[in-house]
Amino acid sequence: MAATDPTFNIHYSSQLPHDQPAKLMTSIKKLAESPGITFIPPTHTYTNNPHDDLEALIDTESTIPTVDFSLLTSGTPQQRSQAIHDLGKACQDWGFFLVINHGVPESLMKAILDGCQGFFDLTEEEKQEFEGKHVLDPIRCGTSFNASVDKVMFWRDFLKVFVYPEFHFPTKPAGFSELALEYCKRTRQVTRELLKGISESLGLEADDLEKFLNVESGLQIFTANLYPPCPQPELALGMPPHSDLGLLTLLIQNGINGLQVQHKGKWVNVNAIPNSFLVNIGDHLEIFSNGKYRSNIHRAVLTNKATRISLASPTGPSLETVVTPAPELINNENRKPAYIGMKYKDYLELQQSSILDGKSILDRVRVSNSE
Repeated sequence: MAATDPTFNIHYSSQLPHDQPAKLMTSIKKLAESPGITFIPPTHTYTNNPHDDLEALIDTESTIPTVDFSLLTSGTPQQRSQAIHDLGKACQDWGFFLVINHGVPESLMKAILDGCQGFFDLTEEEKQEFEGKHVLDPIRCGTSFNASVDKVMFWRDFLKVFVYPEFHFPTKPAGFSELALEYCKRTRQVTRELLKGISESLGLEADDLEKFLNVESGLQIFTANLYPPCPQPELALGMPPHSDLGLLTLLIQNGINGLQVQHKGKWVNVNAIPNSFLVNIGDHLEIFSNGKYRSNIHRAVLTNKATRISLASPTGPSLETVVTPAPELINNENRKPAYIGMKYKDYLELQQSSILDGKSILDRVRVSNSE
């Protein structure tokens, strides 16, 4: 298929300022299903293929740490102490870990992924009802990351919804909203228990992190991602290397791998254990811990064989909370703050309206001369 094929003359929905009209959205799903497609559009092709210098840096030896949630919540005092130690070590060494025995029914996890598939299967016109105009709109769907500023588009469709402290959700497909409400309640409970363990692993009281960052009113986001088969997966990315905002992100996927996490300068393929959560530390846990626990850089790679669906549930502070390093950690460790304070709402708006590039947003609040 030549690059002048009409299939390539497509417009993308942008995460636009309030005063800028939206364009007609054409999903990656529709593009990938175009008859006879064998090439990706130039808009999605990396001139300098990001895989070229990184493919040789795949780490096949390292094992991603696993945390047994049941020991953290209902184990003996000795088991819980060990689980907190393991959790802290995973946060410090990796910024990423798998959680097993978390208590969320496998049937619910499968059903919510099926619901995500159902949403992406809606017509372009139906999905456009939920397109959104601004990064702080509670319901948005589209493609790439920020199509109004991305220099190269990503092979990804998304649905992003603010689900807590107020629950918003698309009205289609039927039953999806009810499933999502239950799933979000369960994942929020898991996240808050993990945060208690992380708080203790930092030498604080279990509730200190939640109280300091007002997590009880914290923002939880439901982010569904669709990565259709790509005819030239070596030339495109589903998502570029980046860290997440917020405190913790819980992620599940539909059995198709594609997530890679960075560890000691190499990429590690994440092969999820069935019925587990993939959990990564966000920028605001790095800020809170004053850099002791660092947010994990990860990316989504593609395949030409199958559609990958992932569902990420990031939880952060309340929108109005100014996030700074925990004063107790600064005092206890006799260190200067390594990050300046920024309101979570402002950080979210900045990240969602910028080009996604590693930790470029976190770097804006990093104190350059920190010890």
